[in-house]
Amino acid sequence: MKTRKPKTLKDVLNEKQTKKLEAHQQAQSEKSSNSQDFEQQQNESERSDQTTLSADLTYNLKYVKKALGNSSDIVTREFQARRNEKFKFGIIYTDGLTDSASVQEFILETLMVSIRNAQLDEKDLSSDNLLEVIKTESLPVGEIKEISEFKTLFLHLLSGDTIILMNGFQKGYALGFRKWVDRGVQEPSSQTVVRGPKEGFSENLRTNTALIRRKIKDPNLWLETKQIGKRTQTDVSIMYLKGVVNDKIVKEVKERLNRINIDAILESGYIEELIQDETYTPFPTVYNTERPDVVAAGILEGRVAIVVDGTPFVLLVPALFVHFFQASEDYYQRVDISILIRLLRYFAFFLALLTPSVYIAVTTFHQEMLPTGLLISLAAQREGVPFPAIVEAMMMEITFEILREAGVRMPRAVGSAISIVGALVIGQAAVEAGVVSATMVIVVSLTAISSFVAPTFNMAISIRILRFFFMILAATFGLFGIIIGLIIMVLHLNSLRSFGIPYLSPSAPFILQDQKDNLIRLPHWALITRPRLLNQKDIVRDDTPSPKPGN
Repeated sequence: MKTRKPKTLKDVLNEKQTKKLEAHQQAQSEKSSNSQDFEQQQNESERSDQTTLSADLTYNLKYVKKALGNSSDIVTREFQARRNEKFKFGIIYTDGLTDSASVQEFILETLMVSIRNAQLDEKDLSSDNLLEVIKTESLPVGEIKEISEFKTLFLHLLSGDTIILMNGFQKGYALGFRKWVDRGVQEPSSQTVVRGPKEGFSENLRTNTALIRRKIKDPNLWLETKQIGKRTQTDVSIMYLKGVVNDKIVKEVKERLNRINIDAILESGYIEELIQDETYTPFPTVYNTERPDVVAAGILEGRVAIVVDGTPFVLLVPALFVHFFQASEDYYQRVDISILIRLLRYFAFFLALLTPSVYIAVTTFHQEMLPTGLLISLAAQREGVPFPAIVEAMMMEITFEILREAGVRMPRAVGSAISIVGALVIGQAAVEAGVVSATMVIVVSLTAISSFVAPTFNMAISIRILRFFFMILAATFGLFGIIIGLIIMVLHLNSLRSFGIPYLSPSAPFILQDQKDNLIRLPHWALITRPRLLNQKDIVRDDTPSPKPGN
């Protein structure tokens, strides 16, 4: 039988240390397991509660910070208005988009002072409607919206609103304290007039809608707003005159906007491309302008305005072919001057479209149409030119388009000088070098000047695109090719529609009563009815008698 060796003092101490170490490791393991369980439970709680607000104020503030990546421009403030834990508030706003001075004055100071001094009875203190009582008695703010989901909270927060939350409640309020640096109302840069209003839209949606309401002080001017863009959540508003607009057009506009499912809307051009009737056409079917008076006039005719936040260009639909040749100044000048200028625009349209192609066709295929003296002069000029007329025209047109684009993109101080000097120098040098004829320089210059007569930029772009198409037809088939091109263009225009309205109306289909504001404009006292296809209800808009001599 073996005898157990007596333990020494050293063995006893080692055994105690071993037991302590094992106990410490076990405790650490249990602590780590509990911590992992807690984190797992917290993550599961965050995943399950991430759609609705929590009653825990601290959790809501931490969730907002975490969801926004602890961004430095997101300001959060937690404070307590009374010693009672129930009066614990949280304020969240975006620095740069919110009026922080108003937040300090109308929220922080008001809540802390009014609640501390308020004589709230025990019923109010214990009521579930305590937040509602505070809203009605302690928040002197005009725009207050209730929020109960984080999605709505983020939308208001990143739009510039101030979020107020209260401990113990699964809801909060979004207060309208939006304020940011705005360009303000300035003169439009793309559609200038000699006589008429000088104010233009800005990048602020609310400023733009206010400019329209200043023109039309009618309670039937309705405004509807929705957010489009999964990432940008851009505010897009439609404005129309109820009782004047065709309800089918309004319904069609809403349906097309609701069908948009895109990541971002950064400019009204996104909306224009997504709602237009026809994509593969050089002609615009949606009108855009940065003039409030043009939008107001369109709404009064029965059209729908689409205002997009972040851009000064407002869309008008339906947009017909004739609308792109009408300027707001036509209705501010005398009727005789307006008729002359409008007819001049149509003439300039055909000059910009057909001048190079007609020159190519006549000099290449139809020299017998020219007088003998002019024919001899053209032949003398082209004697040293090594290229045919089509190559000359293409070279000069492409060169001018490059100069025009360079003048637009360069700084304003030198942009116009570069484009003008470049055109003169290149044209003169090309003629002296014998690359092009002097007549071709005149033709291209006349074409370029005529293209600037169009009051809208997008119609001028259409002319620039079609010009090359007609030049190719003229070089291939002569004047017959130009006629074929015109027939194709007219057929294409007849096939277009803008929100259900024929693009060439009131010319095709021909509507006699709408000819008063088509190629010419009659006096204001004669414009007694609105366009028939745009409006079906309130047709008569003016019954002013015509002025009589001596009155």
